Amino acid sequence: MSERPSVMFVSRKWPPAMGGMETYSKELSDALRRYAEVETLALPGRSDGSVPGKGALLWFGLRAAIRLFCARSPAKITHVADMASWPLALCARIRSPRGRRVLSAHGTDVAYPLRGGAKGRIYGSYLRLGARCLGHVTVIANSEATAKAANRYGFHDTLVVPLAAEVTAGAPSSPGKSLLFSGRLVPRKGLAWFVREVLPLLPDTMTLDVAGTVWDTAEAAALDHPRVRHLGRLDQAELWCTYASAVCVIVPNIDVPNGEFEGFGLVALEAAAAGGIVLASHHSGLKEAVLDGQTGFHITPGDPRAWADKIMEIASWDDAQRSDFTGRAKDLCNRHFSWDRVATDTLSAYASPRAGGTA
Repeated sequence: MSERPSVMFVSRKWPPAMGGMETYSKELSDALRRYAEVETLALPGRSDGSVPGKGALLWFGLRAAIRLFCARSPAKITHVADMASWPLALCARIRSPRGRRVLSAHGTDVAYPLRGGAKGRIYGSYLRLGARCLGHVTVIANSEATAKAANRYGFHDTLVVPLAAEVTAGAPSSPGKSLLFSGRLVPRKGLAWFVREVLPLLPDTMTLDVAGTVWDTAEAAALDHPRVRHLGRLDQAELWCTYASAVCVIVPNIDVPNGEFEGFGLVALEAAAAGGIVLASHHSGLKEAVLDGQTGFHITPGDPRAWADKIMEIASWDDAQRSDFTGRAKDLCNRHFSWDRVATDTLSAYASPRAGGTA
């Protein structure tokens, strides 16, 4: 594509709501503007960082469908930023059969059927219907694990584009005495498992800070442990400082019975880019979010002793060792995990022959 392509970027996940999909939508659409004419059609989250309600979602879907279906001059490329919103790509196809259509695939929006029950089965059928209705469409997955999940529902043109994180300056070289867990409290992220199985193996003086929101009551029970402090939701600047000042940032994802998985694990990448030392399960999308020994360390999921031993090793590092590791990790994040790289990889995906159209 020699001239700047026109892109309609559609997302129901948008700041000030907090989450990996929201960060992806905002940062990618901004980075794409360096190379393309980008118009965004987005649904902002609530001011407290939570996602919009069901009524707002339905109203946004209706308005977006009308906008795409009735566009006077349709964009050459319609990029719908999550799989659940595939009907909006269908509206673009009906309005402009020669246009290109691209979907983004994250973790939850292709792993949801694994939760089982009527809702899971219906959603799985809904994704399969989308694969049949959309015709030529390219799916941009954030990891190999996500790409494989999309393939299971009939989306066969999948390209993997790992995510990115902003590198921040001014990380302290001397940590406090606390570990940090950041993210939503759901079973697959392993907080309750870590508190139950790993924390007792660590010195009594070592505590765990938790920055995140409660999504599961069973996981929330871990916050009652006397060595756990719940920080709640932190703004971005506070979170960056907390990443850097922790002994290490833990991302202890575990296998769960229904098979749900982490699509990428943006928190692991963001923590490394902020100067934190990341320990992450060698699990699903985290395998690509963390470069072992370079931006963090992979730990065997569900192995308490392996986690405790690595934490104690990191805790024994002096300031020079920490500074050397975090400096090299941040430099690698800056070079390899940049939003500009995500944008150029995404532009290449737009040129996929299976994305439909002739743009």
